[in-house]
Amino acid sequence: MSDQGILTGRVALITGASRGIGRAVALRFAAEGAHVVLIARTVGGLEEVDDAIKAAGGQATLVPCDLTDFEAVDTLGPVLLERFDKLDIFVGNAGALGEMTPLTHYDPKAWHEVFDVNVHANWRLIRTLEPLLRRSDAGRAILVTSGAAANPRAFWGAYAVTKAAVEALAKVWASELENTSVRVNILNPGATRTGMRAAAFPGEDPESLKTPEDIAGKFVELASPAWTGHGELIDLA
Repeated sequence: MSDQGILTGRVALITGASRGIGRAVALRFAAEGAHVVLIARTVGGLEEVDDAIKAAGGQATLVPCDLTDFEAVDTLGPVLLERFDKLDIFVGNAGALGEMTPLTHYDPKAWHEVFDVNVHANWRLIRTLEPLLRRSDAGRAILVTSGAAANPRAFWGAYAVTKAAVEALAKVWASELENTSVRVNILNPGATRTGMRAAAFPGEDPESLKTPEDIAGKFVELASPAWTGHGELIDLA
């Protein structure tokens, strides 16, 4: 970890932090000096990320949490306020792909589960974290979207619909925070070598895709106090 990192002294919360893009962003943020608060369902995965961060001299706080446990999500703000007094960065990265099936074939329970993870959890996080982001001198929020939001196609069902909702959610939130020091933006990573991408495109050669590490630097840029963009959709596709 660098003492002169771009994010030195800042507190960053990252969801879906145990693997893929969330893991890469956590490692990069920690390398840039941030204290990272890592949220994921899998304790083992979080501990592996924590080990890598500590081995590099960084600092992390682990929060094993299922984001569909909304009562637990609601407690995050007060707990983080007591521990850190503020939050500088929120990365809403966790997501669920759901079924790749026609809309009329979708199981209702599965449909609602995707909405719970991709939309409702992010809304609950916004509710509990906004007061802490306002306490920062330069609060930054990054919500992760997908090209499926703007270019929906057959069988992408709940995933495409919820990512479109995430973009609308972020833009509404950005408008509400226009006259504050908090900046809210949306990032589409594009085709990236993750487990979710492999599930969606099982015949694709993963070696043809960029890695999560390749795009982690863009998250750092959007999370830095120097970033002034607001309500923007940054497309890395």
